[in-house]
Amino acid sequence: MAVEIKIPGLGDSVTEATIAKWFKKAGEAVAADEPVLELETDKVTMEVNAPAAGVLAEILADDGATVLVGQVVGQIEAGGAAAAPAPKPAAPAAPAPAPAPAPAAAPAPAKAAGQALPAAAKMLAENNLSAGDVSGTGKDGRVTKGDVLAFLENPPAAAPAPAAAPAAPRKEDPREERVKMSKLRRVIATRLKEAQNTAAMLTTFNEVDMTALFAARKTYVEAFEKKHGVRLGFMSFFVKAAVAALKAIPAVNAEIAGDELIYKNYYNIGVAVSTPTGLIVPVLRDADQMSFADVEKKIAELGKRGRDGKISVDELQGGTFTISNGGVFGSLLSTPILNPPQSGILGMHKVQDRPMAVNGQVVIRPMMYLALSYDHRIIDGREAVTFLVKLKEGIEDPQRLLFDI
Repeated sequence: MAVEIKIPGLGDSVTEATIAKWFKKAGEAVAADEPVLELETDKVTMEVNAPAAGVLAEILADDGATVLVGQVVGQIEAGGAAAAPAPKPAAPAAPAPAPAPAPAAAPAPAKAAGQALPAAAKMLAENNLSAGDVSGTGKDGRVTKGDVLAFLENPPAAAPAPAAAPAAPRKEDPREERVKMSKLRRVIATRLKEAQNTAAMLTTFNEVDMTALFAARKTYVEAFEKKHGVRLGFMSFFVKAAVAALKAIPAVNAEIAGDELIYKNYYNIGVAVSTPTGLIVPVLRDADQMSFADVEKKIAELGKRGRDGKISVDELQGGTFTISNGGVFGSLLSTPILNPPQSGILGMHKVQDRPMAVNGQVVIRPMMYLALSYDHRIIDGREAVTFLVKLKEGIEDPQRLLFDI
């Protein structure tokens, strides 16, 4: 019995994917739930498992093909055995004599296409047209007055201008390597450019003194890991500080939909993760209801599955605000690009010791630059600056996050 291999649902708004590769060839045995092919969507890479055990009888869409949700891309012969080598074909039998060709049908009389009836001819002349410009519906294809009237009421679209001569081909250098962009990389490029083209994007900066956060982390890191089984990192502090700032400045957590503003009374924080195939943004849903331990565990889990290509599409959707930490790669300062349709994104950067004036004295403090890119159509400069100040207060005095003040 043949069992179809279909493209599974890929999540809201995702209707197509690209077949990255087949793990099996036609004729090879497969086990039930064994991965048989890998899909690449505009968000993630995912595997499709065999719906039954048997033999992969047929592949209907090759590597690199674009496929739709529900499309049949292969068939498994359930319970079948792997294909044996095909037997040698028998010698072909002598061909039977070919039948005499049937006499060709007499050609139909040519239609008088391009000819116009008198009234139509007069109207064509008055409008500087010829009979060949109008499709005739009269006898033998002749153009009638009605044909000319219809043509004048709905003239055909102008023929496109001839394409410009193609540019001279780029000279290849033998030291270059040309690689086709993955679907994920193409979509990342499109979405980032879309954000620049559609949003009135602006970035404001501040800096945060990490002294108090370092001290709190040093004091509790061992006890935290012993109790919760996960290390206490910096990101949980920034997630909680961002939630507090979003509550204070709701516009940063909102989005524009046509001529309406959508204010969201929930806080789904996307945390950018770099993977071998590109940047993805898993979402911490209802981050305001999560503890520090919940945040750390979820970030670790989503980050690992994202890098392994095991994350689901649903886990990448529905974010209301994004945090990107370029500091892990050594970035000192940057201007992050919005993640549409969100209106704000926070950029974290490298912590660096710098001389700071504190109480009239110069002291060395661990400092981090913060960048908030925002859509100026919905967020005013005052709101953006206030948001960063509120977030800065939470990081420089972590107890504020515990007491929600």
